[in-house]
Amino acid sequence: MTRNEYVIIDPHGMHARPAAALLKLSRQFTSEISISKADKKVQLKSMLNILALALKYNDTITLEINGEDEGLASVALDHFFREEMKKF
Repeated sequence: MTRNEYVIIDPHGMHARPAAALLKLSRQFTSEISISKADKKVQLKSMLNILALALKYNDTITLEINGEDEGLASVALDHFFREEMKKF
């Protein structure tokens, strides 16, 4: 299992556009991916799950990735949170 922490850098938080891009990216992998904030943890399988966390600017989240392609998924998701989130 791979576990990574990130800080939400978009001043608008995790709104619909980045959530949709995150979901699209996560669906490219067979690994199970979960996202958590504080005591809430959801599977990264639906837009509603992501939006239900109500992620705001400067919130710290944890991604857990478990599966055959977790290494590839970890690299791609790391790039998303460090670079792609700047574009929304």
